[in-house]
Amino acid sequence: MRIFSGIQPTGRKHLGNFIGAIVQYVAGQEQEGESIYCVVDLHATTVAYEPGVLRERLYDTTAILIAAGLDPERSILFRQSDVREHSELAWLLSSVTSWGDLNRMHQFKDKAGAQRDLVSAGLFTYPVLMAADVLAYRATTVPVGDDQRQHIELMRDIAARFNARYGDVLVVPEGVYPEVGARIMDLQEPTRKMSTTGGTEEGTVYVLDEPKAIEKKFKRAVTDSGSEIRAGADKPGVTNLLEILAAARGTSVADAETSMAGARGYGDLKGATAEAVVELLTPVRERYEALRADEGELERILGRGAEKASAITADVLTDVRAVMGVGCPPAARR
Repeated sequence: MRIFSGIQPTGRKHLGNFIGAIVQYVAGQEQEGESIYCVVDLHATTVAYEPGVLRERLYDTTAILIAAGLDPERSILFRQSDVREHSELAWLLSSVTSWGDLNRMHQFKDKAGAQRDLVSAGLFTYPVLMAADVLAYRATTVPVGDDQRQHIELMRDIAARFNARYGDVLVVPEGVYPEVGARIMDLQEPTRKMSTTGGTEEGTVYVLDEPKAIEKKFKRAVTDSGSEIRAGADKPGVTNLLEILAAARGTSVADAETSMAGARGYGDLKGATAEAVVELLTPVRERYEALRADEGELERILGRGAEKASAITADVLTDVRAVMGVGCPPAARR
């Protein structure tokens, strides 16, 4: 088994990122096979951005990943733009990707609608680069949040279409989604996903928030009518809190419900959830400070990871070029 997943270096990482992706990354190290994780800075260039801020956010994200328990000695951790095979494979895969499929992608429509000046071609072809990120490693497993299901399905279609045309060169990967906390919602608008761009400041819990800030946000969280603490479609606010509580404790939503059986009301649920989240994130925040201060070491870690990643992608791209009839034939290199 080979695990691959990527995380954007844009924005401050929030609780949804942490539970939906980062916790899965750390758990992946315990499984047999290789685990490969990438900070996808090329994806971040598809919308308006400040170059200096992008580099700072990349270091922020790398430090958070390591602080959360990602061990560069046990996993491969690298910066996407340092491994050029990602870009080359994206171009080659575009020849087996349907324009209609890309045009149906929900995230393109959402992000394109938010752009004031330019909707870039890169934003439209973003899913092809995402597919290349994974397929360049012949990864079998892709741990992602629930919002990435459509991208994973397109990735699988691209790999299958490539293999049907050129032979079985690529691996068709499987998406893996967290059983609990796959979609963490905004605390102020519990029908919308928690986000650093489309959410509310008061409803977004950041990984690096101080305990008092976390407690304040949960204390003000929007709940629902009535007083019954249970999960259900008619109780989005309470359901979100129970999902967060369960994910932070590492239990099921049913167990989280049971633990609140003696609660005096929603205030107790908010307090218990805040306490669990503080306990989850405090060690990460404390380790982060020392890691983030040493950018030279972060660069060394990313550089070593890129060398290991490139050794894998070089072999895969050699096979891809050969079956597609592009570049120097392998026999001519001897």
